[in-house]
Amino acid sequence: MMAPPHWVSSLRFRLLAATLVGIVLALLLAGFALADLFRDHVTRQFQASLAQQLDQLTARLEFGAAGEPVLDGRTLSDPRWQKPYSGLYWQIDGIGRSGVLRSRSLWDTTLQLQTDALAHGGLHVHRGTGPLGVPVLMLERSVQSSDDPQTVWRLIVAADTQALEEAVGGFAGVLAASLAVLLALLVLAALAQVGVGLSPLRALQRSLAAVREGREQRLEGNFPAEVQPLIDDFNSVLERNAEVAARARTHAGNLAHAIKTPLAVLGQAAGQALKQAPVPLDAAAAPVGALARLVQEQVDVARRQVDWHLARARAAAALRMPGLRTPLAPVVAGLIRVMRRVHAGRGLTIASEELPGTWAFSGEEQDLQEMLGNILDNACKWARTTVKVSAALVPSPLPPRLCVCIEDDGPGIEASRRAAVMARGVRIDESVPGSGLGLAIVAELVQIYGGDIELQTSALGGVRVQIHLPAAG
Repeated sequence: MMAPPHWVSSLRFRLLAATLVGIVLALLLAGFALADLFRDHVTRQFQASLAQQLDQLTARLEFGAAGEPVLDGRTLSDPRWQKPYSGLYWQIDGIGRSGVLRSRSLWDTTLQLQTDALAHGGLHVHRGTGPLGVPVLMLERSVQSSDDPQTVWRLIVAADTQALEEAVGGFAGVLAASLAVLLALLVLAALAQVGVGLSPLRALQRSLAAVREGREQRLEGNFPAEVQPLIDDFNSVLERNAEVAARARTHAGNLAHAIKTPLAVLGQAAGQALKQAPVPLDAAAAPVGALARLVQEQVDVARRQVDWHLARARAAAALRMPGLRTPLAPVVAGLIRVMRRVHAGRGLTIASEELPGTWAFSGEEQDLQEMLGNILDNACKWARTTVKVSAALVPSPLPPRLCVCIEDDGPGIEASRRAAVMARGVRIDESVPGSGLGLAIVAELVQIYGGDIELQTSALGGVRVQIHLPAAG
């Protein structure tokens, strides 16, 4: 089953959809209600007008000597009674007799009413068909002759409902146009309301981005009272994470000091023993010199192991602390200055491309120095004349990454042996000083930060080490 598009699951879409559905339903219900109310009102007004005409007809009605109704239509005030098919009609029916008297406007037609029992003086309302098949609204009333109370006459007035329907239709059109305008205004109001309502969340998103990119250490900004408890809790979590990371760095520093100091003492003692031993070593001093060299070598290995494990612990602690930001250019420039001094006797050319000051690593400065320093030191050890540093910012896939490349013009590494040199303690050439832990430390740190490292063939002829690291900002 396919997942819904991202915009469907967004809070903005859901709020807008719910608001718009509510608005449309409310407007539809209001429109139908208003149309019904207007129709009822107009119909009542129409019936009231017909009732007045019926009252006038009843007042003008007289009975002859034989009890027959007599009515002079010319005495009625409305001229439409005299115009054929004018839309206003009257008719008088007797028992079993239709159209005993009728208005001139009916011409040669009669009104057909449904047969029903009508109480004396009672008023009935009917809908039917008038002349030319036009729908009409009819009002009828029963009257009795004063000379013959047993004889009942039915007085009917009818009017064409076309004007009524036109009025209702015109009102419905105006109402639809008004509701459409109102709908547009309400949609704009809903958009504004959702925009204003979600503005604190956008501010929160920007504040989180600032923390993630290392520009801030906590969420800052003016937030509504409903959101502020969330901000306070999140800042508390950030502060606790910062405390955990700080304690981890403190413990790592204490451990480094506690271990490295004895190692330094052992290394210095071994060095002094070698200096004091006679050259060439006699038979008595040979075991002492061998022991001093062994101690010195193992101290160097122990130092590298300590550096490796402390770097892992420091990086793991740093990952728990968001907002770390280390500019790339100053670190690269500082490492190049150090390597130029360390390898000054070899006359190496160590160059770097100009790096933008906005490029930054999302992590600890010490870890970045550890990774780039190990790779740069290896490149300087193996290079013949040239070491080159370059970098690029890769914006996608998200999050953005820094791609740092360090290459040399040394002998290079065969493709079949590149994976082996990443293992702990592996050294390709024993003639070059080192413990074989440099690239292993780099690979471990890169992996902890979610990056990757790759050995390639450089255009200079040697090795090109390329690492991808998370970028800040």
